[in-house]
Amino acid sequence: MYPNPELLLHLCGQRDWEAAAAAGELCPPSLGEVGFIHLSTPEQVHLPANRLYAGRTDLVLLQIDPQRLDAPVRFEPGVPTDPESMRFPHLYGALPAAAVTNVTAYRPGPDGRFQPFESPT
Repeated sequence: MYPNPELLLHLCGQRDWEAAAAAGELCPPSLGEVGFIHLSTPEQVHLPANRLYAGRTDLVLLQIDPQRLDAPVRFEPGVPTDPESMRFPHLYGALPAAAVTNVTAYRPGPDGRFQPFESPT
């Protein structure tokens, strides 16, 4: 279990974020399909990025302040290929645009693979 992280991340396409920002909240298909929005911590975001978005160059990382979320966040197992003890944050409700504190491009390296997120200091 993760103790109250200071930063959570969500991966999405640039156009999806622009639409969500205009609407005031992000409600990706996963919210209707499985009941939650997939989030990550900075140390683990590269795992779903490589699994789901290999080679995509239009992704952005939404940096989220957990204190600004209205819905509960639960840390739960990912997929069987993730490290055994790893738990991913799942947001059980819409992601308010006001909870997003920064948006950064998230591009794969020359080998097409994503790396863990490193916040600029």
